[in-house]
Amino acid sequence: MKDTRNNKNSSRNIEGIINITHKGTGSVRLNKENQVIEIDHSFLKTACNGDTVVVLLHPKKKDGTLSGEVVKILNRSKKGYGGVLEKENDTYFLIPSDLKMYSDIIIPENKLNGAKIGQKVFVTITLWLDTKKAPVGEVTKVLGMPMEHNAEMEAIALEKGFNSTFPPFILNEAQKVSQLGITEQDIKSRRDMRSSTTFTIDPEDAKDFDDAISFRKLPSFSKEGVGGGSHYEVGIHIADVSHYVKLGTDLDIEARHRGTSVYLVDRTIPMLPEELSNGICSLNPQVDRLTFSVIFELDKNGTIHKEWFGRTIIHSDKRFTYEEAQKILDNKHGTFFEELSTLNNIAKKLLKKRFDEGAISLEQEEVKFKLDSNGVPLSVYVKERGDTNKLIEELMLLANRRVAEHMSRRKDGTQSVFLYRVHDFPNKEKIKDLASFLKRLGHKVRLINGIIPSEEINALIVKLEHSPIRDTIHSAIIRTMAKAIYSTKNIGHWGLGFKYYTHFTSPIRRYPDVIVHRLLADFLENKPIPKERWFEYEEMCQEASNREKEAAEAERASIKYKQVEYMSKRIGEKYEGIITGVTEWGLYIEDKQTKCEGMVRMRDLKDDYYIFDKEGMSIRGRKSHKKYTLGDKVKFRIANADMNKKTIDYEIQ
Repeated sequence: MKDTRNNKNSSRNIEGIINITHKGTGSVRLNKENQVIEIDHSFLKTACNGDTVVVLLHPKKKDGTLSGEVVKILNRSKKGYGGVLEKENDTYFLIPSDLKMYSDIIIPENKLNGAKIGQKVFVTITLWLDTKKAPVGEVTKVLGMPMEHNAEMEAIALEKGFNSTFPPFILNEAQKVSQLGITEQDIKSRRDMRSSTTFTIDPEDAKDFDDAISFRKLPSFSKEGVGGGSHYEVGIHIADVSHYVKLGTDLDIEARHRGTSVYLVDRTIPMLPEELSNGICSLNPQVDRLTFSVIFELDKNGTIHKEWFGRTIIHSDKRFTYEEAQKILDNKHGTFFEELSTLNNIAKKLLKKRFDEGAISLEQEEVKFKLDSNGVPLSVYVKERGDTNKLIEELMLLANRRVAEHMSRRKDGTQSVFLYRVHDFPNKEKIKDLASFLKRLGHKVRLINGIIPSEEINALIVKLEHSPIRDTIHSAIIRTMAKAIYSTKNIGHWGLGFKYYTHFTSPIRRYPDVIVHRLLADFLENKPIPKERWFEYEEMCQEASNREKEAAEAERASIKYKQVEYMSKRIGEKYEGIITGVTEWGLYIEDKQTKCEGMVRMRDLKDDYYIFDKEGMSIRGRKSHKKYTLGDKVKFRIANADMNKKTIDYEIQ
């Protein structure tokens, strides 16, 4: 929330993100004051859920509540709407699947583009000037029939502006670029790392490989390492996308527009065409590839003794899945066991050091699905993270941090523009609410300058490792945190505990990493970016942060849809779960195995009249005194699953 009020002219304009209820009223939260501005339907001025808006504050009401009206829409959250095409009398209209879209969309007959009544289609709004009148739109894509797997997944992606198909001219350019190959000049101008043991470790279903690791035990100690044990040359090699995707080309413009690859439950919508993302840019095994690298000389404790940044050529010897590499570590033998074991030990030292220096444990569980050939979920499970996941994570964090630190140092003391990945301190009001929430659960925490110390948060998470409410508390902690964003203004990364941080390691799937590669290349060649162009990079930071948010929302929507679909096939079945939320309208319960969350409505608790206790985060029966509290284990039955509303109803057994 940005406060645009000006004391001199008593302006009452507030900038923020609007939330629309199912009833069609809006609200914008004031983060600093932790208050909410209520916006009546008549004052929405066509604003939709998630839009960034400017709100004019009305005079404060006698009861202290705030109200206002939308005066400007700065950014639309959705690029269009998926829904079902209907016709009444002679009028065609879309019924949006998004229940927070409070108006149907009128579609002129000449804008149907072949769509038929009853089909699932995607519509963009072409005219909407008055909330009292329905918006007018046109069908831009016929998706299929409602509830069809592909139609629903495409709708989710398109609503956030992510299209699975590339324009023909982009595909043609990608085809030409993919045929460039590697020239003798490319090899001569780069550090040749092809003789070093090199491998990738990625998920089993990965098709594009951004990063590779090289490892070499140094034959003799460096001067700094005398008496300190063995030293190792560890290379973190990143696909050199910027070599192939040149600034200002159609490929570059398309990649910037997409901003990121999107990972739905069944598909990847890539930032770059497959000729690049899975081909010439991907660090596939047994082929030479051009890379941008950070090469460290490390000791067994992960202490850096030397480092080098620059363009390289590599040859990956082996493609590991996380499971394959983990099996080698567990069995203590196999391909590259010594290399994997040494890197794993170094990664553990880096992890410990990171937490000692103030990092916070913000690791969240990742829900995955096993789907049949028609996209129907057969099972839902939580992805396991082993040492090999953490090994790669720590090495990538190290490379990202050291690139940011390197770019922040200039011998002449001048500054250079750069893209940082920043994470601000949490909002103190939210932290205060979190402390109260934890206290009610029996966990007292200290506040120092309005912030819970990171070591205290980590200690609490460790303490709750086997507690049924661990995930609930962890989610509450994450909700209090600021969102990490991209910025040219470095404020550090609070969550990671880093003074300098960037994204360097995933240019196949993140556009900011491509920019970082270009800026690092210019920096290494002593080519400064003129100050008058710095604002362009701040604009790119804002774009990238927005696209990242939209991609995350699409990914979450696809997971929620499949969870509801999974439970819809199991009506009447019984499960065991944890109460994850207690409200005046009912209980939220999360299934232990699948992490599918559903609601037990207060009105469906027929055995008694239950009273909500906000302070105790519980409900209690007036006659029986039966009590349900946050974190309680309960057995429940699946009563209903609504695919349209994307909700699941449970009944306590």
